[in-house]
Amino acid sequence: MRNTLIVAAVGLALGYASFSAHADTSGNIFTQGHVDGELRLYNFDRMYSTASVPDAHALSGALLLNAQTGDFGGGFSLGASLVSANAFGTQDSNPAKIDTTLMGPNNSVSALSQAYVQYKASNTLVRVGQQYLNTPWMGSSDSRVMPAAYQAALVDFKPAKGWDLVGVRSFGWKSRTSDSFHFDNLYYPATYAGDSSYGGIGGLPSSARSARGTWAAGALYGNGGFKGQAWYYDFIDFARMGYVDGTYTFKTGTGFDPFISGQYLDESAGSSSYLVQNSVKLLGMPGNRVKSRAWGTDVGVNIPHGKFEVAYNKISQQSGAVGDGAIISPYTDAYATDPLYTTSMIRGMVEQGPGHAWKTKLTYNLFNDKLNVMVAYAKYTTVLRGSSHDVYVDLTYSLDGVLKGLSLRNRWERSSGGANGLNPGNGSFTYNRVMIDYKF
Repeated sequence: MRNTLIVAAVGLALGYASFSAHADTSGNIFTQGHVDGELRLYNFDRMYSTASVPDAHALSGALLLNAQTGDFGGGFSLGASLVSANAFGTQDSNPAKIDTTLMGPNNSVSALSQAYVQYKASNTLVRVGQQYLNTPWMGSSDSRVMPAAYQAALVDFKPAKGWDLVGVRSFGWKSRTSDSFHFDNLYYPATYAGDSSYGGIGGLPSSARSARGTWAAGALYGNGGFKGQAWYYDFIDFARMGYVDGTYTFKTGTGFDPFISGQYLDESAGSSSYLVQNSVKLLGMPGNRVKSRAWGTDVGVNIPHGKFEVAYNKISQQSGAVGDGAIISPYTDAYATDPLYTTSMIRGMVEQGPGHAWKTKLTYNLFNDKLNVMVAYAKYTTVLRGSSHDVYVDLTYSLDGVLKGLSLRNRWERSSGGANGLNPGNGSFTYNRVMIDYKF
């Protein structure tokens, strides 16, 4: 059953809490607990140069509320998060004119996105239940009013200074527009099995069997100027992925610190890849197996109040493979939240398939670091989607002087060119996102 994991976790926690209470060791459950949250108001506009495709708009407010109890005794605690979004009756009567990626087509959506039991010791963290994850290819993808979440068991062990060993087994998944957890991912069609999931790639047929989740294991290490990680993912029935990345920063003591980063990915089909069995068409190309290899580098310099960098990624073409070698990424595809260095706000190489891309980006802080300015340019040359380029401007202003935790952000990007429907009519697509956020 979908909620078996959650029921077992909560039952274990409540049972342990009851035992602790009788032992008079749970007096600090609430006094040492913590509650925080966010209020968000986002306005998204999608504007196309092709007259046959209407512009789309969405406005949404949201409440994200997080609660964590104190220690029950022995390192055990409970956590929960409630998320709720509302369009305030602004959704257009024409579905084609709604940016459904913000909160879906409905006027409101709410969910219990986290509900977990946690054990924490000096070098060990175990969390079981509904939760947010933070791994390169399975994360919360938190660029809309509500984050994505997972029904999962997570173990994080720190065997020595600088090291983290992480293991994850996920089951159900809640998209950024869903009101509950389902056994699907971004390759399933919107409303699959009643799931109000929008913004995915939707390549699978509605008759596809339910997804079975993911196994993941990672090793992370940081020391001095070096930070690196290595991950293995088994997206069950979809693909198996090995991924590594690392960054070395040269500390000069001058305020100008050069850095160099590298990443590599190798992916193949699992023993029973559902994508293969159903000849799913991804990126316009049918395939009989999953095979993908990608690498990238990012070089730049940290400067006083900012950073400048130039990045490059390449995905090798694989004849006969799904999408000619496209990366299979069940929890980031079409979300544009993958860890590739050249991914833009609208999309990246995961969404476009084999080829290469380069991106240059400047980040700078002004007015005593209250205003963060980011500008970027990316060029994509791909086998299936032709050549396109993205221009990006991102402005974030902290209003802590008015109200602590309040910020205003405007993200703007224009994608031009491409082929095979990358942008409607192969014209331009401009995306503007105004985001007001208050953290409390």
